[in-house]
Amino acid sequence: MTNATADHTAELRDQLADELVSAGHITSALVEAAFRAVPRHEFVPAGTPMEVAYNVDDSVITKKDQHGVAVSSISAPFIQARMIEQAGVEPGMSVMEIGSGGYNAALLAEVVGPDGRVVSVDIDPEVTDGASVALDATGYGHRVRVILADAEHGVPEDGPFNKIIVTVGAWDIPPAWLEQLASDGVIVVPLRMNGITRSIAFQREVDHLVSTSAEVCGFVPMQGEGKHADPIFRLPDGSGHHIELRFDDGAPEDPSLLDAALATDRTEVWSGVTIKHGISFADLTLWFAFYLPGSCKVAAEEGTELAGERGTWFPYGNVHGDSFAYLAVRPALEGAGVEFGARAYGAHGQEAATAMVEQIQEWDRHARSGADPTIAFWPTGTDPQIPDRAAVLAKAHGLVTISWPVMS
Repeated sequence: MTNATADHTAELRDQLADELVSAGHITSALVEAAFRAVPRHEFVPAGTPMEVAYNVDDSVITKKDQHGVAVSSISAPFIQARMIEQAGVEPGMSVMEIGSGGYNAALLAEVVGPDGRVVSVDIDPEVTDGASVALDATGYGHRVRVILADAEHGVPEDGPFNKIIVTVGAWDIPPAWLEQLASDGVIVVPLRMNGITRSIAFQREVDHLVSTSAEVCGFVPMQGEGKHADPIFRLPDGSGHHIELRFDDGAPEDPSLLDAALATDRTEVWSGVTIKHGISFADLTLWFAFYLPGSCKVAAEEGTELAGERGTWFPYGNVHGDSFAYLAVRPALEGAGVEFGARAYGAHGQEAATAMVEQIQEWDRHARSGADPTIAFWPTGTDPQIPDRAAVLAKAHGLVTISWPVMS
């Protein structure tokens, strides 16, 4: 590497760190120093443009499956910074990273310092080999232990860990992770909840986990024994195109009831709930995940009516028997915002849309302007102490509960 190239990449690292600090993604000097030190471009695939490698919002796909679906990636810098901050990693700590790639492990090695320990686990030998090569090339090979394993079972020979950071989308929290987490430890996991993913920092509290923060995020899904298959229903529109409904939990038992839904007239119901442009409504979709029966994600093929109306709806829906509804918006607040509502198809579309609108109104009354919700995970075998009116999602290894402080 020439001096000019080294100077340029150092400048790019500084620019990235400056952006992350300015946006509030980085809040500690240790994490800032790590982003200024680790050369991100050395961990992305050859030929990746520098402006992509160092863009604050860009993840970089490192591997796809035979269908072209991403199965491994280097996460966007903003969420890597937030997750390390969520975990509260400090010098001298022991950290397990689930989902390897090299760059995030190098950042962690910088933060924990020479007296700390970083173990990075991945199920894919191609990923672990690539991570090891990049870590060696950048001088971090002796500071990070890369292990080829299905992280569903943890790495018993290396625990316990002060912090566990999961960098793949997880549907559940397996017992092995908790067995290897220190009694006062923190696990940060992108947890999937009815199609909605949040990077949640969970603090261990005796027999269960309680959230201390949650961030909007998106990750490639877990592989191996922790993989969770999402049922997908493809609804024909009569002209050779389809609408897809993807379920996380609670898929309808008889999907054929929906086959004729798109042949019916569309109906719509409006909530009277408005929001200004540029304001996040991420908590509304999280509310749907727990409180809206039949929750699903909606996707529209090109050529469908929905595809032609992009910008007026969002991919969150619900199924009601032979009908389904999806989140829609229309102009409001004299052009400065939108009103939430629901559009629906099917013989009972009015009921499906009304069910969604009622939950929009409930969110507006009980959660919209309050403090962040508390999310807890109660492992199987514990005695869950569920707050009044909290919502519950069942997982294979326990229960997830959520409650908003303003609810009464």
